[in-house]
Amino acid sequence: MRHYDVVIVGSGLGGLACGTILAKEGYEVCILEKNKQIGGNLQTYVRDRIIFDSGVHYVGGLDKGQNLYQLFHYLGIMDKLKLSKMDENGFDAVAFRDDPVVYKYAQGYENFVATLLKEFPEEEEALRKYCDTLKEVCNKFPLYNLRSGGGLMEKMTALETDTKAFIESLTPNKKLQNVLAGTNLLYAGVAHKTPLFVHALTVNSYIESSYRFVDGGSQIARYLSREITSRGGKIMKHAKVVKLNEEKGRLTYAETENGEKFFGTIFISNLHPAQTLDLTKSPLLKKVFRRRIKALENTISTFYANVVMKKNSFKQLNYNYYYFDENDSWGAMDYTAKNWPLGFGLFFTASSKTTEFAEGITVMAYMRFDEVKKWEDTFNTVSEEASRGEEYEAFKKEKAKKLFDCVERQFPGFKSCIKSYTTATPLSARDYIGTDDGSLYGLTKDYRLPLRTIISPRTKIPNLFLTGQNLNLHGVLGVTISSILTCSHLLGMEHLIEKIKNAQKDN
Repeated sequence: MRHYDVVIVGSGLGGLACGTILAKEGYEVCILEKNKQIGGNLQTYVRDRIIFDSGVHYVGGLDKGQNLYQLFHYLGIMDKLKLSKMDENGFDAVAFRDDPVVYKYAQGYENFVATLLKEFPEEEEALRKYCDTLKEVCNKFPLYNLRSGGGLMEKMTALETDTKAFIESLTPNKKLQNVLAGTNLLYAGVAHKTPLFVHALTVNSYIESSYRFVDGGSQIARYLSREITSRGGKIMKHAKVVKLNEEKGRLTYAETENGEKFFGTIFISNLHPAQTLDLTKSPLLKKVFRRRIKALENTISTFYANVVMKKNSFKQLNYNYYYFDENDSWGAMDYTAKNWPLGFGLFFTASSKTTEFAEGITVMAYMRFDEVKKWEDTFNTVSEEASRGEEYEAFKKEKAKKLFDCVERQFPGFKSCIKSYTTATPLSARDYIGTDDGSLYGLTKDYRLPLRTIISPRTKIPNLFLTGQNLNLHGVLGVTISSILTCSHLLGMEHLIEKIKNAQKDN
């Protein structure tokens, strides 16, 4: 019988980051992953020799000394990553139908203001207040700034402020309001629901610095796994956990689908909290808590088209492109079957082979799970893509056509440059990422119920902890910070922060 210090369920970024931190501290770690590829949203796949990301299309905070740079440095992977810095004068572009202007987000706050002032010369006061407020909100979250301390009350203003209402309070200029909200696809923003802290913590990191991962974000998972295994840790693939066994008030082992048992002292789940609860019948997790977690709302899912472009046919853009079919950047998820899509995000792959022409482009648009619910009893296996039938394939083909027509209006000639493409629906995300409804952004945050979605890494089972995007914030930065929060319950926050700071000093 093999016994580990820590058994981690799920090899998404949260699980891998926790595994790396604890392995560095001398814990013997075992990570159990149901799929054939580790990494969760960090997974990549290859079509026609082009690498596509499943979830991570760009990342912020990676300039020297910034928060994610320091975290990756501590984790031992920063100097190994292949990165490409995005256009400093416009890493994100926001566009609207029948408006010839493409509005750019620039890196660095002064540059951000100066760039938007070119299109909104009367709005300097509003833009500066917007930037100052983002920085103020971020400062209320100590761990985001790699500091310890700080209580809930310090953050309440940001938790209880409606993002849309805040932006509207800055200026009566409707176009500027929509431009400032124009990247809400990054966090599935909902009008008059999404709290300001979600918007601020997400957008701030990209304004500070924006990078693409050259040849895919799976390199993060690859290098973290090496950090773990080099310290004696184990990562087991094709190991779907179906039970967390509790005896006398503590978990004793995780049991996989094939009946194998992994015994441990500490257990960390990187799964959605609701899925974690399904794995154990422990009476320590009260019915009222189970009902609360089960009732939480997940964010919307997406439809992806990953497009391989004909060689040297379409210029590479060093920025992302967010488009809205109406003059409302909050309305893209309020589509109908007839008018879908009401917007899209367009992301270029970063390749080590060329920077002049696009090799691959990912186009994504919101999609609700109910559109694919009729096929919910079908599953893609870990060894091959199982067909969901001809009707499903026809559904995807029709959606891709509509999405490409929308892109064509903004980029004439786009469709003629397509060599091949593959698509993914909320079902694809469900099967490969692991959320019940294919949600890519974690739990829905609501400024009217700010405490409802705050979930502690601790559970009532004393040796079971949670990690991942549902604890703090989604995305590479948010999940990495959540792993620090989880591990702080085992190692101490002051100890961890000091280690992170010292890793930066040692560079």
